[in-house]
Amino acid sequence: MENGTDPTNRVAFAASPSPAMRAEGATPQVAVVIPCYRVGDAIFTVLSRIGPEVARIYVVDDRCPENTGDRVEAQNTDERVVVLRHTVNQGVGGALITGYRRALEDGVTVAVKLDGDGQMDPALIPRFVKPILSGQADYTKGNRFYNLKSLIGMPRVRLIGNAVLSFMTKISSGYWRVFDPTNGYTAVHTAALRLLPLDKIARDYFFESDMLFRLNIVRAVVQDVPMDAFYGDEKSGLKVAKVIPRFLARHAANALKRVFYCYFLRDFQLASINLIVGILGVFGGAIFGIRHWILSEQSNVPASAGTVMLATLPIILGVQLLLQAVSYDIQNQPTRPIHKDFEA
Repeated sequence: MENGTDPTNRVAFAASPSPAMRAEGATPQVAVVIPCYRVGDAIFTVLSRIGPEVARIYVVDDRCPENTGDRVEAQNTDERVVVLRHTVNQGVGGALITGYRRALEDGVTVAVKLDGDGQMDPALIPRFVKPILSGQADYTKGNRFYNLKSLIGMPRVRLIGNAVLSFMTKISSGYWRVFDPTNGYTAVHTAALRLLPLDKIARDYFFESDMLFRLNIVRAVVQDVPMDAFYGDEKSGLKVAKVIPRFLARHAANALKRVFYCYFLRDFQLASINLIVGILGVFGGAIFGIRHWILSEQSNVPASAGTVMLATLPIILGVQLLLQAVSYDIQNQPTRPIHKDFEA
């Protein structure tokens, strides 16, 4: 199955692809994808602020009860706007993937994601696109934690929650130098998109974190883009305090899959050995120590110093080996944008 097709056949397109955007050797095209669900009149403000650097604007009506798609078609006069509709609500991730698929069909170069509620400044689009078009990155994402002054308006619970989610995402994705994983202001080169299993990426609010995991599997270069945090009257559907426990299991699963892919399936190196021996040392020492502690309690005979050392030494060495493996993983960041391999 190709990424440019919608296997569910649940999306109705309001306009046909532009032949000019398919032409080989054409100037790199930038498209914007705007998932819409209960965004109100803010969508019109967002559309009016998108600059001429954008060639296509995909407004994805994710079965919005406000009929955003119909309202945009009725009131919009911008020829760049294309309305895509879901007959079933698929979540923000599903709406974004629908826009990505259409961007792939239309042959655009970079797809930028904007929210329709006005909390993302369209004037920042060139800042997100530049590292990709200049060959420095495959994927860029916003980072609201770069400047201290931009955090003044961020609720404390969200501030702490984002820090926790960021650390969890670092472990699961392998991008140790990126932050603010729940930031949905992103841009991606479509050459990188073509390598991703779009049908497997999470459709809900885990989308951004799962996207990073998938990008690391194909060794894409990800770069943070500093931006200010903005909070209007709109309420976010993401409740950080509630999603952290739910996301923990999904992050753990992605971390295990990434380690398997990167250090055992596609390569086997010193870090792989460190992981194996480190895990065996920690668990082996712990099991040995617990067993002899139970025997000591049952017999009322204190364990000897040698027994204690036999339990402790494997754990200490195992922890050291695991830390070395993590250190290698931190250094093992993708450095060459994969989209360069597809350039003529």
